Amino acid sequence: MVNKLVIENLKFRPVRTALSILAVGIEVTLMLTIVGLSYGMLADSQQRAKGVGADIIIRPPGSSVLSLTSAPLSEKYVAWVQRQPHVKMAVGSMNHPVSGLTTITGIDLDGFNRMSGGFRYIEGRPPMEPDEILVDRYYARQNNLRPNSKVNLLNREWRISGIIEEGRLARLVVPLKVLQQATSNTDRISQIYVTVDDPANTDAVIKDLKSKLEGFQIYSMPELLSLLSVDNVPGLRAFIYVIIGLSVVVGFLVVFLSMYTSVLERTREIGVLKALGATPGFVLSILFRETVLLAILGSLLGIVFSYGTRWLVMTFVPASLSQLIVPGWWPIATAIALAGALLGTAYPGWRAARQDAIEALAYE
Repeated sequence: MVNKLVIENLKFRPVRTALSILAVGIEVTLMLTIVGLSYGMLADSQQRAKGVGADIIIRPPGSSVLSLTSAPLSEKYVAWVQRQPHVKMAVGSMNHPVSGLTTITGIDLDGFNRMSGGFRYIEGRPPMEPDEILVDRYYARQNNLRPNSKVNLLNREWRISGIIEEGRLARLVVPLKVLQQATSNTDRISQIYVTVDDPANTDAVIKDLKSKLEGFQIYSMPELLSLLSVDNVPGLRAFIYVIIGLSVVVGFLVVFLSMYTSVLERTREIGVLKALGATPGFVLSILFRETVLLAILGSLLGIVFSYGTRWLVMTFVPASLSQLIVPGWWPIATAIALAGALLGTAYPGWRAARQDAIEALAYE
């Protein structure tokens, strides 16, 4: 009986009900989108690092896991590392920022092909001229590029020689010597990728390299991938919490306003219920049940909307952003939205429960 009354109350005011559901849906969408982008960007970095095919990565002193430093290392280190015990192959690469989080990577293509199996070409071919560049499918889609298209990067014009499958090394790739020359970093690199003769020797090689290269950041690839997480990116978790906090405030205010005006409009109705013997707890129960239903429907809408935001991101800006659907956050976002909505109902519910039946019946 009470549930039927709750549903009829919501149906009686369809516009307000729809707007309340939409507001909670937007709140949940915002939370899930931010979380999805955070996890998606890190997962993309993990996939591209894994696609190199290396067992160990060596980075210069003072660098971080997500460092975008250009070229602080001498290329001579590559030959030195190659001579170390149990090292099968060493390949140096260089990163240079282009815009935002996008970097262009220079690498010895022959060495990379031997280490990883090479790029998978969707269209075109490897670069053969100093002004040619490889782009991955996401970058090509975002910028409407095809083989032989022109793109301006680093204050020079490049011609697209090929479009490669995403998930290996970088979105923009040129031969190492070309990038060194274009950025005035002759014989300089950003990191060294290493493969060992036997995976069982990885830890021993890392220990040996650390003893000889003091201060260098040396990781096994599994260790590097484990570091690419929300907890290890400075400020990322705090940023997520701030966005969630703002989302809760929005949800709280919208539900508060909706339920407060609803109580005002239903003053006579509440008076009738109390005259018929309804207790304050019964009146509160009706309002809280309405709120719970609105929050649940809004959360379901927000989950659906998060698929929409992912489609927008992966369709229009896949090279700049990457978004994942994170089902583990669905119950968390729903619980947060529900808590905010119930807080927003607390005062209107208290006001409704304390209304005097005679005054409510006389209300115009």
